[in-house]
Order: sequence, then structure tokens, then C-alpha cells
Amino acid sequence: MELYTVTVATGSDIFAGTIDTIAISLVGMNGESTKQDLSHLLLPGTVSDYEVETEQDLGKLLSVNLYKETYLFPVQDAWYVKYINVTSPDGKLYQFPVYEWIDGQTSVVFPEGTGTILSIGSNNAIMGQRTEELKKVREIYKWKMMFEGSPYCIDADTPDDLPINEKYSNLKLGSLGFTFILSNIEVGLKGLTSSTDSWRNLDDIRTVFYFNRTDVSDEVSKIWNEDSFFGYQYLNGVNPMQIRKCEKLPENFPVSNSMVAASLGTSTDLTEELKNGNIFLADYKILQGIPANPLINGKKQYIAAPLCLLWKDPKDQLLPIAIQLGQTPGEQTPIFLPSDSEWDWTLAKMWVRNAEFQVHQSVHHLLNTHLIAEVFSMATHRQLPHNHPLYKVIVPHLRYTMYINTIARNELFGPGGIFDQIMVVGNGGTEVLFKKAMEEVTYTDLCLPDDIEARGLGSVPNFFYRDDGKMIWEAIESFVSSIVRYYYRSDESVRTDPELQAWVAEIYEKGFLSNKSSGIPSSLDTVPSLVKYLTMVIFRCSAQHAAVNSGQFDFYGWMPNGPTSMKSPPPTAKGVTTLQSILNTLPDVNTTTTGIVIVWQVSNEPLDQRHLGEYPNVLFTEENPQKYIKDFQEKLVEISRIITERNQTLPFPYPYLNPKVIENSVSI
Repeated sequence: MELYTVTVATGSDIFAGTIDTIAISLVGMNGESTKQDLSHLLLPGTVSDYEVETEQDLGKLLSVNLYKETYLFPVQDAWYVKYINVTSPDGKLYQFPVYEWIDGQTSVVFPEGTGTILSIGSNNAIMGQRTEELKKVREIYKWKMMFEGSPYCIDADTPDDLPINEKYSNLKLGSLGFTFILSNIEVGLKGLTSSTDSWRNLDDIRTVFYFNRTDVSDEVSKIWNEDSFFGYQYLNGVNPMQIRKCEKLPENFPVSNSMVAASLGTSTDLTEELKNGNIFLADYKILQGIPANPLINGKKQYIAAPLCLLWKDPKDQLLPIAIQLGQTPGEQTPIFLPSDSEWDWTLAKMWVRNAEFQVHQSVHHLLNTHLIAEVFSMATHRQLPHNHPLYKVIVPHLRYTMYINTIARNELFGPGGIFDQIMVVGNGGTEVLFKKAMEEVTYTDLCLPDDIEARGLGSVPNFFYRDDGKMIWEAIESFVSSIVRYYYRSDESVRTDPELQAWVAEIYEKGFLSNKSSGIPSSLDTVPSLVKYLTMVIFRCSAQHAAVNSGQFDFYGWMPNGPTSMKSPPPTAKGVTTLQSILNTLPDVNTTTTGIVIVWQVSNEPLDQRHLGEYPNVLFTEENPQKYIKDFQEKLVEISRIITERNQTLPFPYPYLNPKVIENSVSI
């Protein structure tokens, strides 16, 4: 008889233990052991040793089969397994990372933890094991079309329908609920959620929250109408994705030298500033033709697709110099200027900020981080087995994404959700906007260095999203490169890895709808192309989401800086706007309140956080990958130090891409 020592580690969550019977069998190159009971009581946080006897030496161990069966009572009793370690008779240690919940009466196979890729001539037993693992996973993780023209998502109608390992932990769920209750109690007691009136004056908006506020949101409420702050937000606000350098004015935006002469001064003109690379454009043409939410509080809503021209002045401030509130120029679409009356110019900027809110929330935040991250998650589970090195490097960045997205589909942009209640693109517009955005998205858009170059923003001063983002992109790229080159020794090994190719192909098909014009890869042929692709995936699931999410309350907590909808049409003439007409245009009291409550909630990550580079689940068992992780973490510490020191010198800090506050995954 041969004697194996089996070590079983149970998670520390209060509900991680089990009273079910746990059994195990070991699978090796020379055969499989008989099923042997281990325990019918495993307590949270315990590490227990057991002995398993076999009639023969099993050879190199390939996997363990865990069995969970009813002991006394047929109750729902999920068990969280951290890892299984097996010491063979000759003293060799085999590690089986798990870090998953096992629910119900079932058997589950976990492969030995060494990262391996398939190639031509791979062992049939290993290939068969991996094929069987993925077959079972695909029975649980099934695709469905959310709506035509959008990325596919998991086939789950409610969070309860999700696989157990995609659900929030009890700590995170409780923390989210606590934040929701507290924020709603305050506004509910004030009666703000039931008032369908317009605001009587702008200062009353400060009464929405007394306790829930930030230093930045307070400052924004004071400076929101300054042109310099309006321009600043295009670089370092919650949506740094909209602006691009303008080398030639669009034909449908006929701004003349004389129009902007008062803004540019006597020493230069528009033609000269275009040549010098100091003119920038924010074009919201994607909103053209999007149906407006027909009614909010029984009142008609309006949408615009503005163009906004900005100038980098000699002080390196980015200033708006011309705004057109539609894509078709003409007498009914005047070009508003800073030299116009105070309220004309203020309302024009509000319309731009309203368009910014729609595009930011729907496209750059929800679609290009949340929904795309869910596609990455689905394809990773369906196409990469547990011991594939790419699974190990990606899966920490997919934590809780399906759960928060399923909540969003039910409560945010689903029928009757928050979008329908407060946003002008609600009640049908979001779906159309998703479809248009999906037709326009490119691989360049998704890769930060390429995107910055394509938008002509490489040399713009004081662009902290770019500066911090590049540092993080390069740190991720270096980490990923080390991992990839450790397992993939040649371009051929990339081309001949069927699981990798299936993963990329499924993302292309289900995430980007096989749109060839997007430039999204449908396959990968070289080591560098794999490194870039993985860097994009991890950056988008972590840093990019932080950039477009974490500052939402800071910038939208003062509603005039980001109106969710507008109750009057865009002005068609100058000289007619008053403060009262602005108040009549802005969202009602309850609409405003709901919007502010939501941005407060999504800006505050619930407990049970894991910041960028934190990998408490030890998925890599080899020494080299563990060293690469440590190197990555040390680089992130250095980046954090650089950002912290810089922010101390700024009147308006940019903290959103500090690794200390970036979550590993899209989880709120």
C-alpha cells in the first residue's frame, strides 16, 4: 500500500465551513485512487491533514476529485475550499489551488497547480481532463444576448441565478446594502425623493446630502461654472475619453476667426492655433438620432448632440471657446461663445455636460468597462481551464463583475430601472446608443497608449489620466510579459495553443460581435501580440474602470455639472436664457436626488476589496511567477508614491489611478 498525505484548507469566511461529508480521490498518470471519506465537519479557517491509501503508486498527480455529499441533513451548505495539498509517498508536494465555493451535492475536479499550456503532441490524458473540465463549466456559464447590437452576457436573470462563485461575499453584499440604506434614509426624510418640482434656486441643490460629501464635490459646487474647470474635466474628470486634438474644423461646425477673437486675444487667431496644435474638440455626434426618454415625472425630455471647441491657452488651461448644440449648423443652431450673456453661455455648457453624462455613463463606463469585462470573464471561464497560466493571471481581475452587472441589468438600465427614471437616454435610448458605440469601437480605443496617440493628446500638459495610466499600463505590461514569456517560449507556442485561440475567438465573437472593422483580434500569432492583449484586458478591468467610475460623486455630486436629463429643448436663439429658464430645464428635485444617490453609491466600493496587484489567492505554484507578482507589486508601490507626492503639489489632486485605490476588477 502507498500512503498519501492530503491537506485541506477551508476559507475563513464565517459561512465557509460545511457539515456535509467530504471525500476525495487522487488521479495520477498511473491511475486513480478509490474514493475515500475525509470529514463530515470542516470549520472555517481550518487546515486539516488526512491520509489516503492506494494500492499502487499513482505516479505524477494530475488532479483531485472532491466529493460533497449529505451527511445528516439535506440543507444548503456551501463549502469554501482554499487549496488541497497532497504529499506523495516519496515526499513530493503537489499543490491544487482551488479558492472556490462548492455548493450542493456534487463532485468537482481540480487540476494540479502547475501552469501548463496545450500544444501539438500534448498528453491525451491531460487534454481529456481539460476538455471535460471546460465541458462542465460551459453547462453553468451560458451566453445570452442582452439586446441586439450589444455584447453578450451570462444567462442569468437575477443575481440569485448566478454561479455561486460569481456572487458577492456576505461582507460585500452587507456593505453595499448599508451604503444604500444610509444614503436613501437621508434624502427620504427630507422628502426629496417624492418631489417632482423644479429647483427654486441652484443653492437648494446643496441640501440633497449633508453627511455624504467629499472635499472635491464641495469644491466643484463652487467652481463648476468656471471655463477653466469645464475644460479641466476633459483631461482629469470622470470621463477623459471624449476630447481629441482638432487639426481642422468639422464642416458642420463653422467657427470663424472673428467668433473666437475675444477668447484668443489679439496676438493669435483660430487658424494659427489650429496649426500650433492648441485646439481640441469634443464631438457628441454619437447622440445624433438617439431617441429621448419620452417622459420623466410626466414631463417631456430633450437630448442634444453638441460640438464643443476648446483652446489650450498660454497658461496651459483648456478653455471652451465655442459650443454648437446640434450637428446641423444654421439659424436654429447658433454657436454659443464665452462673450455671450452669462446665462446663454452657462446653459450651453450645461447642455454639453448633459451630453457628457449620457456618453460617459452609457459608453465609456457601462459598455467599455462593465459589459466588456463580463465578456472577458465569461470567455475565461468557458475556454481556459484552471491550470492554464492565462486563467491564473486573469481571473483575479474578473472578481464579482458578473454580479454587479446582473444587478445593473435589473436595477440600472433594465426596464423601469434608474436610467429610465433619470436619464434622457433611458426608455430605449441606451440600447440604440450601445449599438452605435459597438459599431464604432476599435482596438485602438481599448489600448491606452494607442488611444492617447490617436487622439493627439501625447503632449498636452497636466493630463494626469494619461500620465498615471501610462505608468500603470507599463507596469501591467511588464508583469504580463514576464508571465507570458515564462510559459510561451516562441510565437509558435502562442499560435498552437488551442485554448488561448478559442478564448480570443470567443471574446471577438461574443464581445465585439465579429466586427472586422474594429481591429479587435480574433486570433493571436505572436508573443508580443498576446502581451498587448492581456495588458488591455487587465487594464480595462481595473485601472480603466477606476478612471471612469471612482470620481463620479466628486464631479456629478453637484448636479448642474452633470445634468442627467433636460426638460426643455436646446435654445435656438441667443439672448433669451434666464436663470429661471435654466431651473425649468434642469432635472426635477426627485430626479436630481436619485442621480446623486446613485453616483454616491457607485463611487464607494463596498468592503471586501482587493486593490490592483493584490493576489491573496495563490493560484501560481511555481517560484518564477510568484517572483513576477512580487515585482509587479513593488512597481505599483513606487507608482503610488509618485502619484501621492505629485498630488500634494496640485490645487486639484487626481487620485483615481493611484494603485492604492484601484480595484482589481469591475466590482461596483
